[in-house]
Amino acid sequence: MTTEEFHLPRSRQANERLHALVPGGAHTYAKGDDQYPENLAPVISHGRGAHVWDIDGNRYVEYGSGLRSVSLGHAHPRVVEAVRRELDRGSNFVRPSIVELDAAERFLATVPTAEMVKFAKNGSDATTAAVRLARAVTGRPRAAVCGDHPFFSVDDWFIGTTPMSAGIPAAATERTVAFPYGDLAATEDLLTRYRGEVACLILEPAGHTEPPPGYLAGLRELADRHGCVLIFDEMITGFRWSEAGAQGLYGVVPDLSTFGKALGNGFAVAALAGRRDLMERGGLRHPGDRVFLLSTTHGAETHALAAAMAVLTTYTEEGVTARLHALGERLAAGVRSAAAGMGVADHLVVRGRASNLVFATLDENGKPSQRYRTLFLRRLLAGGVLAPSFVVSSALSDEDIDRTVETVAQACAVYRKALDAADPTPWLAGRPVKPVFRRRA
Repeated sequence: MTTEEFHLPRSRQANERLHALVPGGAHTYAKGDDQYPENLAPVISHGRGAHVWDIDGNRYVEYGSGLRSVSLGHAHPRVVEAVRRELDRGSNFVRPSIVELDAAERFLATVPTAEMVKFAKNGSDATTAAVRLARAVTGRPRAAVCGDHPFFSVDDWFIGTTPMSAGIPAAATERTVAFPYGDLAATEDLLTRYRGEVACLILEPAGHTEPPPGYLAGLRELADRHGCVLIFDEMITGFRWSEAGAQGLYGVVPDLSTFGKALGNGFAVAALAGRRDLMERGGLRHPGDRVFLLSTTHGAETHALAAAMAVLTTYTEEGVTARLHALGERLAAGVRSAAAGMGVADHLVVRGRASNLVFATLDENGKPSQRYRTLFLRRLLAGGVLAPSFVVSSALSDEDIDRTVETVAQACAVYRKALDAADPTPWLAGRPVKPVFRRRA
């Protein structure tokens, strides 16, 4: 199937209807059709394992499933069965269900560096609760975020620092400051400049590169010395780095940490976990001022917690993290070989930990390019690969990866032609894809 033959008429119509009813045409900005080549944003009908089908009947090998949340593959039997059992027993009551206790015990057994946990429905609630708790226990106003990590919360304290700050008063973010990843000296300078004002350091413990030797331990020491709370945002690293998260892999224990995404395999569940003395400030067994930590009507729906328990059990019993790394290593090697074979190894670059791969598309000058990303995505879609990233799920087979690598090779052949012409425009067939965070539509 060539790009010229590849059309999505039903998806195109559905996208138009979505835009008429839903601002942005999607309920998550990163899922918007502006993230895909023009008229080539499939609307999904259903998924199973590592495959999804669009409403036009096309099947794709899917990567980055559910924005990294579906790490076991779609409709995983163990998770679905656990959810189905709870749905027949009721999902939400006026008092805690026993499932809340079971899920807390299972989570803390899997992430033993934490002493207490509270569940929520989304990651933003968990990270905002962590920052609020840090401010309460330290009596300090400022939150220091890692400026090299793209997202922490939809709430004003963070989203007001992005280009999409419309509607957020400057006062809401003037006490949010940033530090660079991997640079302990710069972080200490920040803490010294705002001595006695920084409540917390919040960051992803790892990203597309591994932490420099001693970096996380150095942050731990800095936080202790300056009296601030160290928060690891493990929304992505949680379970993909190890069953016990990045903190379990690297052996550095934060004061608080937040989990989500892979925790529910697509079901809505997130978690705030951490030290007992801090977490209890949001409880009933301490003498100080109460912190409104997390309290949501749907935060502990039984079916979502059942999904989380099934996920945690599957990870530990089946060695899922190791499988994710093995699949990612196979994929990365294949993509790099295909790119090298077509002479574009310096332009299509695979980055990240094997369980969390992304790709960069660079132009003829070696600069990041949305136009070359558009070209690449078009060719992947035409070959039946839906890949805004190369983040793997454990449901992928060797055959899926081989098919992906073959499609990548075909895409790289076109990439080479565009580089030789120093202009990818003839291969775009429309506007380029756009970054999520931008000021104007």
